[in-house]
Amino acid sequence: QSCLSRQQLLAAIRQMQQLLKGQETRFSEGLRAVRSRLSTIHASLAKAAPEPPAASCPALEAPADGRKFGSKYLVDHEVHFACDPGFQLLGSSTRVCQANGSWTGQEPRCAEISECSSSPCQNGGTCLEGLSHFKCLCLPQWTGTACQYQAQTAPPTWSVTDDPAFSRQPRCAQLGQTQQCSCDPGFHMSGTASSGICQDLNECEVYQQEGGPRLCAHACVNIPGSFRCSCPAGYVLLGDGKSCEDIDECSLSQDNCTSGSTCINTGGGFQCVTPQCPPAAGNVSYVKTSPFQCERNPCPMESRSCHQAPKTISFHYLPLPSKLRTPAPLFRMATAAAPGRPGPDSLRFGIAGGNNRGHFVVQRSDRHTGELILVQSLRGPRTIHVDVDMAEYLDRTFQAKHLSKITLFVSPYEF
Repeated sequence: QSCLSRQQLLAAIRQMQQLLKGQETRFSEGLRAVRSRLSTIHASLAKAAPEPPAASCPALEAPADGRKFGSKYLVDHEVHFACDPGFQLLGSSTRVCQANGSWTGQEPRCAEISECSSSPCQNGGTCLEGLSHFKCLCLPQWTGTACQYQAQTAPPTWSVTDDPAFSRQPRCAQLGQTQQCSCDPGFHMSGTASSGICQDLNECEVYQQEGGPRLCAHACVNIPGSFRCSCPAGYVLLGDGKSCEDIDECSLSQDNCTSGSTCINTGGGFQCVTPQCPPAAGNVSYVKTSPFQCERNPCPMESRSCHQAPKTISFHYLPLPSKLRTPAPLFRMATAAAPGRPGPDSLRFGIAGGNNRGHFVVQRSDRHTGELILVQSLRGPRTIHVDVDMAEYLDRTFQAKHLSKITLFVSPYEF
């Protein structure tokens, strides 16, 4: 009996093994079916999913007759545009790369400045366009820069008649039956040959009207038979008789700056400046280490806001002539590592504040240097402030920030 029971038990075990094997096969097939279904659903969902946000924007070109500043097209980066002299910018002067891969603003273009669009020529005159200037061709009976005077009543702008020093008797000689009269250089004959008078030729007016070479850098003064140039206060006339050079009141001790302030020479004058460190705020405080530099006091270890504040603040003062040609590099920021300590492996530059920020861009000139560049000309007299910061990183970790506070004294004159 025990033998029979053993045979039955073995048969039952074999039957169970067969059953389990069948179950295992069906389970594996079911798993494969579920996995295949999940893959199909995943593929269809991935196809329908929105594209990840673009990391950059399409490249931008400089407009015709203009220039482009900025070569990075990553998100939040700016590109600036400016036009050549004689052209005006239409569209956006600055465009920013957005997270969706498109640029803000409108495509810029440079249009020629049309002086004739305002119809400056009167009484049927024809306007001729030049580079940022115009000229009127007048009908025979009209004269003047805008054809505003009748020819026979036009004021004698080229001569001076009310001062006897500007009129002289002609030198005459009898040649046979006729009398020949002539005037000294710088004078011209006025009236008839028998009753003529030599009147001074006003070179300042003649050259101004005919669009000839500029006689003087600043002001032209007519004198009998000639002319002389003059310069504004704060400038001296150079040896060429027409150029003006700024007088450096600071180096000549012609300033009235009090003790504790510093004299800065500017075009035609000077400024007394006393840079001040910012007042203490929270854990952040500064100490003046030189007349033009402040350094941050040591921060408490736990104060993140203190470590993010500028480590150094420097003050810079630059005199500029009016209407300086652009682009013009104005200022450089660079990093220098302390001896024995590793310097930063990456720098970021930016414009941190000031008035008229749109006139400037900051551009990297090499691995450790950034430049502040003037891209839109400034007309003086005016004072412009612009703050530039430089952040140092080591292994992508923020190390320190340095702030340069720049003041531009723009002269009223172009020299």
